[in-house]
Amino acid sequence: MNEVILQQVIKGDRAAFSVLFDHYKGPAMRFCHTIVKDEAEAENMLQDVFIKIWERRHQIKPELNFNSYLYTCLRNVSFDFLKKMEKEQVLKQRYFERMGEQEQDESYEYEIRMSHLDSAVESLSTKRKQILKMSLEENKSYQEIASSLKISKNTVKNQLVKARQFLKVQMEAKYSVG
Repeated sequence: MNEVILQQVIKGDRAAFSVLFDHYKGPAMRFCHTIVKDEAEAENMLQDVFIKIWERRHQIKPELNFNSYLYTCLRNVSFDFLKKMEKEQVLKQRYFERMGEQEQDESYEYEIRMSHLDSAVESLSTKRKQILKMSLEENKSYQEIASSLKISKNTVKNQLVKARQFLKVQMEAKYSVG
């Protein structure tokens, strides 16, 4: 790019800056796009770099190679973008790994609790275990259980209350903080 245009840009000539931008836009976009592989992001980078050039136009040295300066800026912005994207990807991966570990921990904890509950149910008397299973697994009413086992409805109710109290005590004993 010719030194005269750069001199005019340094003085704040917007038309000269527009000429400078138009001259470099195509090749600079292709350069950024080959690095970041995202056209919209490449365009944003190009615009950001040219905004910085405009803001710092007083620091431009027309006798030096502006082409080199521009492409160095674009390369640095592109690499910063890639580093940022890589860091975000690592953070996302760590987050999902932690979530997976947490879900596994919760699943494992659930399995242990269910195993303890099954053991507690197995330690119930035969009759209480039978009443509890008919109520919970078969979804039978007190009356249906009473009729099936030829006992009173009140006995069914009392046996279920005692079974639940026993299971609650057993589980609290296993998981009480102490």
